[in-house]
Amino acid sequence: MLYFETGSEKANLSLKDLKEGLCSALDKLGPRTKVLAIPPDITRFYSRAGDLTRIAYDYYGSALTDILPAIGTHTPMTTQEINRMYSGVDPGLFRVHDWRGGLTTLGEVPGDFVSQVSGGKIDYSWPAQVDKLLTEGGFDLILSHGQVVPHEVAGMANYTKNIFVGTGGAEGINRSHFLGAVCNMETIMGRADTPVRRVLNYASDHFAKDLPIVYVHTVVEGRREGPITRGLFVGDDTECFTKAADLSLKVNFQMLDRPLNKVVVYLDPHEYKSTWLGNKSIYRTRMAMADGGELIILAPGLKEFGEDKEIDRLIRKYGYIGTEEVLSAIRENEDLQTNLSAAAHLIHGSSEGRFTVTYCPGKLTKEEIESVNFKYAELDKMMKTYDPAKLHDGFVEIGGDTVYFISNPGLGLWSTRERFEQT
Repeated sequence: MLYFETGSEKANLSLKDLKEGLCSALDKLGPRTKVLAIPPDITRFYSRAGDLTRIAYDYYGSALTDILPAIGTHTPMTTQEINRMYSGVDPGLFRVHDWRGGLTTLGEVPGDFVSQVSGGKIDYSWPAQVDKLLTEGGFDLILSHGQVVPHEVAGMANYTKNIFVGTGGAEGINRSHFLGAVCNMETIMGRADTPVRRVLNYASDHFAKDLPIVYVHTVVEGRREGPITRGLFVGDDTECFTKAADLSLKVNFQMLDRPLNKVVVYLDPHEYKSTWLGNKSIYRTRMAMADGGELIILAPGLKEFGEDKEIDRLIRKYGYIGTEEVLSAIRENEDLQTNLSAAAHLIHGSSEGRFTVTYCPGKLTKEEIESVNFKYAELDKMMKTYDPAKLHDGFVEIGGDTVYFISNPGLGLWSTRERFEQT
């Protein structure tokens, strides 16, 4: 059921609003003796999950015994990141998800169902795995916090993805990412009903009924004046997610009348340290880019390609080479066959030769950037030309050149009207 909902395209929810809304929902749930919180990591800093986790921490006191960031394959949060995002919450409550081990398999989504939702493109089964803490911790409430926003694999982030990918295992993450990639990310992004989502929801409906999960979803719009919280939805079923997704589509999807010839994206160094994450700049803008256009990515915090050492190695080995070459490499190489999420990422991070991608990294060399098939430009020089502190989101004029600036690609999705309608 839906325990609380508020939101609109014009709403501007304050910390007080979030506290009153979440506490109202928690009151309806009644007393709980052992609570687990599953919020996002630092890559969703603007989700308001930090505030909501602190509100739940204050509400339940010692009954909130564990916090498990849904990192998926991301690097575990540092103490500094925890203190920044979850200020006021005891750092000793945070646990680290081991996505290569320490898992419980709840069941398996059958291959014929995966084949059905993928239009016959994929016919493997899908393991529904979660961190063993969820099943062995003895919790009578699991709070899954996070932001609903367009996503390149699931269509929209959060809901069952937070559980089965955020606290899932290597095989499930690999197979879900690859499923999304072969089903064409441009037909998936910004949609609540997708092949990957159907698989995740199947797993939830069939195998996770005994887990006392309540979802706490925010919708946050990126604006020139900064992020604005447009909605809060708390519930334990699909309605909570679909209402948040409907609002997200209205405030996070920027529909443009014409393709963009030059786009400059800034990646906050606290949030984006790898191309695994930074390539949101490519995912989220690809439907808006003009053929032959130029995408410039200002990445002062960029120090690696993959968050995981093995994935980083695979990206360095193969580079961002496009769909057909990736599929060929999978057929011929066992290391990609056993790391399908990396293979999917190589597809996602390629422009398929349609536009150029120029990375301006803070901590990677020109040789490293060019080795994975991106162009390179010096960060200091480009930051002087395109100073994020002086630019606003949207169209700006710089030296007689029209540029479209994006201060945080994680808060939106951009497309031309024509291209979206085609997909």
